[in-house]
Amino acid sequence: MNNQNLIIYQFNPLYQILKELEQDLNFKIIESLNEKSLNNQIEKLNNYLIITKKKILNVEYQLVFEHLPIKIFKLIEKLNIEFLKKQFSFQSEFIINDYKINLNSREISSHNTKLKLTEKEVNTIIYLSKIKKATSIDELQTKVWGYQSNIETHTVETHIYRLRKKISKFFKDENFIISKKNGYQIK
Repeated sequence: MNNQNLIIYQFNPLYQILKELEQDLNFKIIESLNEKSLNNQIEKLNNYLIITKKKILNVEYQLVFEHLPIKIFKLIEKLNIEFLKKQFSFQSEFIINDYKINLNSREISSHNTKLKLTEKEVNTIIYLSKIKKATSIDELQTKVWGYQSNIETHTVETHIYRLRKKISKFFKDENFIISKKNGYQIK
């Protein structure tokens, strides 16, 4: 079953048209007549897009049609593009504790503060967060840097030291990546 949901807010003629076409579309059509029903729908659904005639404050993922008429094929194309953009955006975000990492822009953010990261820093943070236990320097060398574990290098320690300093400076978080006896771990 399709998990994309198109909520049509206070726009009954458009709802009627798209409801007739629903079986040929790749999203479910839902009508919302008032703010309460809209909020109920948003709470229940993960993947939704709202079509409205006027911008709704404090609501994400809406497509506002102020200039009508629009050709139906153009409308469906716009909807498909918006769903694709939304899916791409979700796939590019990674959440760790109070931080959000945008894989496309290579930024980590928390409480309206953003910090640019290098590709290796992003890869290190993501790897450590997925492992969820202390990870040895040898494992990080092999899995993140692609080095053979028998090569003597301090690359990992140096990168993690600098990354910890950056995070501490920008976010005042001394314990994001912690050093343990057997390696590093994201707390």
